[in-house]
Amino acid sequence: VIYCDRENHASIIEGCRLSFGTTKKFTHNDISSLEELLKQDSFETNKLIVVDGVYSMSGDVANLPEIVKLKDKYNAKLMVDDAHGVGVMGKTGRGTGEYFGVQDEIDLLMGTFSKSFASLGGFIAGESDVIHYIKHHSRALIFSASMTPASVASVLASLEIIKQEPERIERLHKNAAKMREGFKRLGFRIKENPTPIVPIFIGEEMLTFKFCIELLRNGVFATPIISPAVPPDQTLIRTSYIATHTDEQLDRVLNIFADLGRRFHLI
Repeated sequence: VIYCDRENHASIIEGCRLSFGTTKKFTHNDISSLEELLKQDSFETNKLIVVDGVYSMSGDVANLPEIVKLKDKYNAKLMVDDAHGVGVMGKTGRGTGEYFGVQDEIDLLMGTFSKSFASLGGFIAGESDVIHYIKHHSRALIFSASMTPASVASVLASLEIIKQEPERIERLHKNAAKMREGFKRLGFRIKENPTPIVPIFIGEEMLTFKFCIELLRNGVFATPIISPAVPPDQTLIRTSYIATHTDEQLDRVLNIFADLGRRFHLI
């Protein structure tokens, strides 16, 4: 049985559909909802809890400490897709598990090389027997081409930078905190989270598109997020930040958001 957070990435949803197991969805980041589902199955049932470490649209962080407690209580395994966490979360960038101090409690850790590693491809890590099983039974892996040497070299170079220059992670989170505080001060509706993903909630699809078009005309690129990625009444503009954004650039973004927010009567 797979216990899947309702806001897991689309690739996880497809993976659940391709599996031969039963999938049960729990309310997003709701520990009580997850426990209610776990109670439905016997202690001996093979159970896999699957969550994102950092949720790509909202920037929410999975409540891994509480999920780990449930995992142990109900004899389950835990898989974390940390595509938006590895290289970003934790003191050394090891991901959401390191951020919470539960890295060794994660049974399967998956990630991509297309985010903080600036390349293509991805990885999955776990016990050797499990990885060997995946290598011989995962159709998505077996029938995929291998990574190019250039892509692998880019990943290795990025990994060395993450390891040798931890100040980049510190600067990244400083930038994100500055923008969260700036948007809140202006009066925009955002979500509090410790990640570089800062969503600005708009709530209406056409208004979201119009706002993004005006942002682009002013030299700011941000992504409109609409249904089915989010509920129709929770459309948002997804902003995300990097370590090399300067204070001057970030202040310019806030000024542009302020002007457009007033023009569109959002603040």
